[in-house]
Amino acid sequence: MTLLSDLTTLAEVEALAATLPDADADAIAAARARQDSLTKPPKALGRLEDLACFMAGWQRSERPSVGQAQAIVFAGNHGICAKGVNPFPQEVTAQMVANFEHGGAAINQLCRASGADLEVVALDLDRPTADFSEGRAMTEAEVLEAMARGAAAIPPSAGTLILGEMGIGNSTVAAALACAAFGGDAADWVGRGTGSDAEGKALKARVIEQGRQMHADATGLALLCAYGGREQAAICGAVIEARARRIPVILDGYICTAAVAPLFAADPAFLDHCIVGHQSAEPGHARLLDAMGKTPVLTLDMALGEGSGAALALSVLRAALECHNGMATFAEAQVSGG
Repeated sequence: MTLLSDLTTLAEVEALAATLPDADADAIAAARARQDSLTKPPKALGRLEDLACFMAGWQRSERPSVGQAQAIVFAGNHGICAKGVNPFPQEVTAQMVANFEHGGAAINQLCRASGADLEVVALDLDRPTADFSEGRAMTEAEVLEAMARGAAAIPPSAGTLILGEMGIGNSTVAAALACAAFGGDAADWVGRGTGSDAEGKALKARVIEQGRQMHADATGLALLCAYGGREQAAICGAVIEARARRIPVILDGYICTAAVAPLFAADPAFLDHCIVGHQSAEPGHARLLDAMGKTPVLTLDMALGEGSGAALALSVLRAALECHNGMATFAEAQVSGG
Protein backbone atom coordinates (compact mmCIF):
# COMPACT_ATOMS: atom_id res chain seq x y z
CA MET A 1 0.00 0.00 0.00
CA THR A 2 1.18 3.51 -0.83
CA LEU A 3 -0.08 6.91 0.24
CA LEU A 4 -1.97 7.20 -3.05
CA SER A 5 -3.54 3.74 -3.06
CA ASP A 6 -6.99 4.70 -1.77
CA LEU A 7 -7.32 8.21 -3.21
CA THR A 8 -10.00 8.71 -5.86
CA THR A 9 -9.68 12.37 -6.85
CA LEU A 10 -6.85 14.76 -7.66
CA ALA A 11 -8.25 17.16 -5.08
CA GLU A 12 -7.50 14.53 -2.43
CA VAL A 13 -3.95 14.22 -3.75
CA GLU A 14 -3.44 18.00 -3.61
CA ALA A 15 -4.70 18.03 -0.01
CA LEU A 16 -1.82 15.73 0.97
CA ALA A 17 0.61 18.66 0.85
CA ALA A 18 -0.51 19.83 4.29
CA THR A 19 -0.04 16.36 5.82
CA LEU A 20 3.39 15.35 4.55
CA PRO A 21 6.45 15.35 6.84
CA ASP A 22 8.87 18.26 6.84
CA ALA A 23 12.64 18.26 7.12
CA ASP A 24 13.88 17.91 10.70
CA ALA A 25 15.17 21.29 11.82
CA ASP A 26 17.14 19.84 14.74
CA ALA A 27 18.98 17.40 12.48
CA ILE A 28 19.81 20.20 10.05
CA ALA A 29 21.16 22.33 12.88
CA ALA A 30 23.26 19.43 14.18
CA ALA A 31 24.64 18.74 10.70
CA ARG A 32 25.46 22.42 10.21
CA ALA A 33 27.24 22.50 13.57
CA ARG A 34 29.27 19.48 12.53
CA GLN A 35 30.18 21.16 9.25
CA ASP A 36 31.38 24.20 11.17
CA SER A 37 33.61 22.01 13.37
CA LEU A 38 35.36 20.14 10.54
CA THR A 39 38.98 20.83 9.57
CA LYS A 40 38.28 23.46 6.92
CA PRO A 41 37.38 27.13 6.81
CA PRO A 42 33.66 27.81 7.30
CA LYS A 43 31.65 27.24 4.09
CA ALA A 44 34.83 26.11 2.28
CA LEU A 45 33.01 23.12 0.74
CA GLY A 46 30.22 25.34 -0.55
CA ARG A 47 27.26 23.46 -1.97
CA LEU A 48 28.60 20.14 -0.64
CA GLU A 49 27.87 21.37 2.87
CA ASP A 50 24.33 22.32 1.91
CA LEU A 51 23.72 18.92 0.34
CA ALA A 52 24.87 17.15 3.50
CA CYS A 53 22.55 19.27 5.64
CA PHE A 54 19.68 18.68 3.19
CA MET A 55 20.14 14.93 3.57
CA ALA A 56 20.40 15.25 7.35
CA GLY A 57 17.06 17.03 7.52
CA TRP A 58 15.14 14.41 5.58
CA GLN A 59 16.83 11.44 7.23
CA ARG A 60 16.60 13.03 10.70
CA SER A 61 20.25 12.21 11.30
CA GLU A 62 23.30 14.36 11.99
CA ARG A 63 25.27 11.89 9.87
CA PRO A 64 23.07 10.92 6.92
CA SER A 65 23.89 8.40 4.21
CA VAL A 66 22.76 7.71 0.65
CA GLY A 67 21.59 4.24 1.61
CA GLN A 68 20.21 2.25 -1.31
CA ALA A 69 20.22 4.60 -4.28
CA GLN A 70 17.30 3.66 -6.52
CA ALA A 71 16.94 5.10 -10.02
CA ILE A 72 13.57 4.73 -11.73
CA VAL A 73 12.97 5.63 -15.37
CA PHE A 74 9.31 5.91 -16.35
CA ALA A 75 8.40 5.58 -20.04
CA GLY A 76 5.24 6.64 -21.87
CA ASN A 77 3.87 7.55 -25.30
CA HIS A 78 1.95 10.65 -26.31
CA GLY A 79 -0.94 11.42 -28.62
CA ILE A 80 0.50 14.83 -29.47
CA CYS A 81 2.99 12.96 -31.69
CA ALA A 82 0.17 12.70 -34.24
CA LYS A 83 0.85 16.38 -34.93
CA GLY A 84 4.40 15.62 -36.10
CA VAL A 85 6.18 17.26 -33.16
CA ASN A 86 8.95 14.65 -33.07
CA PRO A 87 11.17 13.43 -35.92
CA PHE A 88 11.25 9.89 -34.51
CA PRO A 89 8.41 7.33 -34.43
CA GLN A 90 6.88 6.32 -31.10
CA GLU A 91 8.21 2.80 -31.55
CA VAL A 92 11.54 4.23 -30.38
CA THR A 93 10.17 4.49 -26.82
CA ALA A 94 9.74 0.71 -26.54
CA GLN A 95 13.05 0.15 -28.29
CA MET A 96 14.84 2.36 -25.78
CA VAL A 97 13.09 0.61 -22.88
CA ALA A 98 14.52 -2.64 -24.21
CA ASN A 99 17.93 -0.99 -24.44
CA PHE A 100 17.66 0.06 -20.78
CA GLU A 101 16.67 -3.45 -19.81
CA HIS A 102 19.65 -4.91 -21.66
CA GLY A 103 22.10 -2.44 -20.12
CA GLY A 104 22.98 -0.52 -23.27
CA ALA A 105 21.90 3.06 -22.48
CA ALA A 106 23.80 5.93 -20.90
CA ILE A 107 21.75 5.65 -17.71
CA ASN A 108 22.91 2.05 -17.23
CA GLN A 109 26.54 3.13 -17.29
CA LEU A 110 25.98 6.17 -15.10
CA CYS A 111 24.04 4.19 -12.49
CA ARG A 112 26.84 1.64 -12.37
CA ALA A 113 29.42 4.41 -12.00
CA SER A 114 27.49 6.18 -9.23
CA GLY A 115 26.32 3.06 -7.40
CA ALA A 116 22.58 3.15 -8.11
CA ASP A 117 20.14 0.35 -8.84
CA LEU A 118 18.03 0.91 -11.96
CA GLU A 119 14.40 0.04 -12.60
CA VAL A 120 12.55 0.86 -15.84
CA VAL A 121 8.75 1.14 -15.73
CA ALA A 122 6.97 1.18 -19.09
CA LEU A 123 3.49 2.69 -18.83
CA ASP A 124 1.06 1.33 -21.43
CA LEU A 125 3.29 2.11 -24.40
CA ASP A 126 0.73 0.54 -26.74
CA ARG A 127 -1.87 3.04 -25.50
CA PRO A 128 -0.62 6.61 -26.00
CA THR A 129 -2.31 9.49 -24.24
CA ALA A 130 -4.73 11.59 -26.29
CA ASP A 131 -3.67 14.59 -28.39
CA PHE A 132 -3.73 17.52 -25.94
CA SER A 133 -4.24 20.05 -28.73
CA GLU A 134 -7.65 18.49 -29.42
CA GLY A 135 -8.81 17.48 -25.93
CA ARG A 136 -7.61 16.27 -22.56
CA ALA A 137 -4.58 14.01 -22.71
CA MET A 138 -5.85 11.82 -19.85
CA THR A 139 -8.89 11.38 -17.69
CA GLU A 140 -8.61 11.95 -13.96
CA ALA A 141 -8.78 8.19 -13.42
CA GLU A 142 -5.89 7.63 -15.83
CA VAL A 143 -3.78 10.25 -14.07
CA LEU A 144 -4.49 8.70 -10.68
CA GLU A 145 -3.61 5.25 -12.00
CA ALA A 146 -0.28 6.46 -13.38
CA MET A 147 0.50 8.32 -10.16
CA ALA A 148 -0.25 5.20 -8.13
CA ARG A 149 2.04 3.14 -10.36
CA GLY A 150 4.80 5.69 -9.83
CA ALA A 151 4.38 5.53 -6.07
CA ALA A 152 4.34 1.72 -6.06
CA ALA A 153 7.58 1.54 -8.07
CA ILE A 154 9.72 2.71 -5.12
CA PRO A 155 11.13 -0.34 -3.34
CA PRO A 156 10.83 -0.55 0.45
CA SER A 157 14.62 -0.44 0.81
CA ALA A 158 15.19 2.81 -1.12
CA GLY A 159 17.20 5.44 0.74
CA THR A 160 17.70 7.98 -2.07
CA LEU A 161 15.57 8.21 -5.21
CA ILE A 162 16.70 9.21 -8.71
CA LEU A 163 13.92 9.95 -11.20
CA GLY A 164 14.10 10.00 -14.99
CA GLU A 165 11.91 9.50 -18.05
CA MET A 166 11.75 8.27 -21.62
CA GLY A 167 9.09 8.97 -24.20
CA ILE A 168 9.06 10.16 -27.79
CA GLY A 169 7.20 13.48 -27.80
CA ASN A 170 7.61 14.22 -24.13
CA SER A 171 9.73 17.34 -24.64
CA THR A 172 6.58 18.90 -26.12
CA VAL A 173 4.57 17.74 -23.11
CA ALA A 174 7.25 19.19 -20.80
CA ALA A 175 7.12 22.57 -22.52
CA ALA A 176 3.32 22.55 -22.36
CA LEU A 177 3.31 21.77 -18.62
CA ALA A 178 5.92 24.43 -17.88
CA CYS A 179 4.13 27.03 -19.97
CA ALA A 180 0.76 26.25 -18.40
CA ALA A 181 2.18 26.32 -14.87
CA PHE A 182 4.32 29.46 -15.16
CA GLY A 183 3.03 31.45 -18.12
CA GLY A 184 4.79 33.17 -20.99
CA ASP A 185 4.74 32.25 -24.64
CA ALA A 186 5.05 28.62 -25.70
CA ALA A 187 8.15 29.52 -27.74
CA ASP A 188 9.89 30.51 -24.48
CA TRP A 189 9.67 26.93 -23.26
CA VAL A 190 10.30 24.93 -26.44
CA GLY A 191 13.67 23.41 -27.32
CA ARG A 192 15.14 20.92 -29.76
CA GLY A 193 14.15 17.81 -27.83
CA THR A 194 15.32 14.76 -29.77
CA GLY A 195 16.53 16.61 -32.83
CA SER A 196 13.87 19.11 -33.88
CA ASP A 197 15.02 21.87 -36.22
CA ALA A 198 13.72 25.46 -36.26
CA GLU A 199 10.59 24.44 -38.14
CA GLY A 200 9.98 21.62 -35.68
CA LYS A 201 10.34 23.96 -32.71
CA ALA A 202 7.85 26.38 -34.28
CA LEU A 203 5.40 23.50 -34.75
CA LYS A 204 5.78 22.52 -31.10
CA ALA A 205 5.03 26.07 -30.03
CA ARG A 206 1.91 26.22 -32.22
CA VAL A 207 0.39 23.00 -30.88
CA ILE A 208 1.17 24.05 -27.31
CA GLU A 209 -0.62 27.35 -27.86
CA GLN A 210 -3.61 25.41 -29.22
CA GLY A 211 -3.58 23.29 -26.10
CA ARG A 212 -3.35 26.32 -23.82
CA GLN A 213 -6.42 27.84 -25.38
CA MET A 214 -8.32 24.59 -24.90
CA HIS A 215 -7.16 23.98 -21.32
CA ALA A 216 -6.99 27.56 -20.03
CA ASP A 217 -8.90 26.67 -16.86
CA ALA A 218 -6.62 23.79 -15.83
CA THR A 219 -4.60 24.37 -12.66
CA GLY A 220 -2.57 22.28 -10.23
CA LEU A 221 -2.63 18.54 -10.82
CA ALA A 222 -5.38 19.02 -13.42
CA LEU A 223 -2.52 20.08 -15.71
CA LEU A 224 -1.64 16.38 -15.92
CA CYS A 225 -5.11 15.64 -17.26
CA ALA A 226 -4.82 18.47 -19.75
CA TYR A 227 -1.39 17.69 -21.17
CA GLY A 228 -0.21 14.27 -19.94
CA GLY A 229 1.65 12.07 -20.02
CA ARG A 230 1.69 8.87 -18.02
CA GLU A 231 5.40 9.09 -17.21
CA GLN A 232 4.96 12.64 -15.93
CA ALA A 233 2.09 11.55 -13.69
CA ALA A 234 4.13 8.58 -12.46
CA ILE A 235 7.00 10.89 -11.54
CA CYS A 236 4.56 13.02 -9.52
CA GLY A 237 3.28 9.93 -7.73
CA ALA A 238 6.81 8.79 -6.93
CA VAL A 239 7.71 12.23 -5.58
CA ILE A 240 4.72 12.24 -3.22
CA GLU A 241 5.38 8.70 -1.99
CA ALA A 242 9.05 9.51 -1.44
CA ARG A 243 8.05 12.54 0.64
CA ALA A 244 5.75 10.44 2.80
CA ARG A 245 8.67 8.06 3.44
CA ARG A 246 11.22 10.88 3.94
CA ILE A 247 13.26 9.71 0.95
CA PRO A 248 15.33 12.51 -0.67
CA VAL A 249 14.76 12.79 -4.43
CA ILE A 250 17.14 13.78 -7.22
CA LEU A 251 15.20 14.98 -10.26
CA ASP A 252 16.74 14.82 -13.71
CA GLY A 253 16.65 17.53 -16.37
CA TYR A 254 14.02 19.60 -18.16
CA ILE A 255 11.40 16.95 -18.81
CA CYS A 256 11.63 15.49 -15.32
CA THR A 257 11.52 18.92 -13.67
CA ALA A 258 8.58 19.96 -15.84
CA ALA A 259 6.83 16.73 -14.84
CA VAL A 260 6.57 18.00 -11.27
CA ALA A 261 5.45 21.51 -12.29
CA PRO A 262 1.81 20.50 -11.57
CA LEU A 263 2.86 19.56 -8.02
CA PHE A 264 4.60 22.92 -7.61
CA ALA A 265 1.53 24.67 -9.00
CA ALA A 266 -0.65 22.87 -6.46
CA ASP A 267 1.72 23.62 -3.55
CA PRO A 268 5.46 24.39 -3.83
CA ALA A 269 6.04 22.50 -0.57
CA PHE A 270 5.44 19.23 -2.43
CA LEU A 271 9.01 19.57 -3.75
CA ASP A 272 10.87 20.48 -0.56
CA HIS A 273 12.61 17.07 -0.47
CA CYS A 274 13.71 17.31 -4.12
CA ILE A 275 16.95 18.58 -5.59
CA VAL A 276 17.59 18.93 -9.31
CA GLY A 277 20.57 16.93 -10.54
CA HIS A 278 21.55 19.11 -13.47
CA GLN A 279 20.53 22.02 -15.66
CA SER A 280 19.68 20.71 -19.08
CA ALA A 281 20.86 22.28 -22.32
CA GLU A 282 17.16 22.64 -23.20
CA PRO A 283 16.62 26.42 -23.04
CA GLY A 284 13.42 26.17 -21.00
CA HIS A 285 15.12 24.43 -18.10
CA ALA A 286 16.97 27.47 -16.73
CA ARG A 287 13.70 29.41 -16.87
CA LEU A 288 11.87 26.58 -15.10
CA LEU A 289 14.49 26.25 -12.36
CA ASP A 290 14.33 29.98 -11.73
CA ALA A 291 10.54 29.84 -11.46
CA MET A 292 10.78 26.99 -8.95
CA GLY A 293 13.66 28.48 -6.99
CA LYS A 294 15.79 25.37 -7.54
CA THR A 295 19.57 25.40 -8.05
CA PRO A 296 20.93 22.43 -10.05
CA VAL A 297 23.82 20.40 -8.70
CA LEU A 298 25.55 20.26 -12.10
CA THR A 299 25.56 22.12 -15.40
CA LEU A 300 27.17 19.99 -18.10
CA ASP A 301 25.23 20.92 -21.26
CA MET A 302 23.46 17.56 -21.25
CA ALA A 303 19.99 17.06 -22.72
CA LEU A 304 19.63 13.28 -22.78
CA GLY A 305 16.97 12.57 -20.18
CA GLU A 306 16.83 8.99 -18.87
CA GLY A 307 17.82 10.22 -15.39
CA SER A 308 21.38 10.68 -16.66
CA GLY A 309 22.10 14.03 -15.01
CA ALA A 310 20.49 12.91 -11.75
CA ALA A 311 22.69 9.80 -11.69
CA LEU A 312 25.77 11.98 -12.12
CA ALA A 313 24.60 14.23 -9.30
CA LEU A 314 24.39 11.18 -7.05
CA SER A 315 28.19 10.94 -7.23
CA VAL A 316 28.44 14.54 -6.00
CA LEU A 317 25.99 13.76 -3.21
CA ARG A 318 28.08 10.76 -2.17
CA ALA A 319 31.19 12.97 -2.09
CA ALA A 320 29.36 15.52 0.04
CA LEU A 321 28.42 12.87 2.59
CA GLU A 322 31.90 11.32 2.60
CA CYS A 323 33.32 14.69 3.59
CA HIS A 324 30.55 15.35 6.09
CA ASN A 325 30.88 12.01 7.85
CA GLY A 326 34.55 11.20 7.35
CA MET A 327 36.45 14.42 7.95
CA ALA A 328 37.96 15.02 11.36
CA THR A 329 36.87 17.89 13.54
CA PHE A 330 39.41 20.45 14.71
CA ALA A 331 39.32 18.83 18.16
CA GLU A 332 39.79 15.30 16.80
CA ALA A 333 42.68 16.33 14.59
CA GLN A 334 44.19 18.53 17.29
CA VAL A 335 44.29 21.41 14.83
CA SER A 336 44.12 24.93 16.23
CA GLY A 337 41.36 27.25 15.11
CA GLY A 338 38.26 25.14 15.59
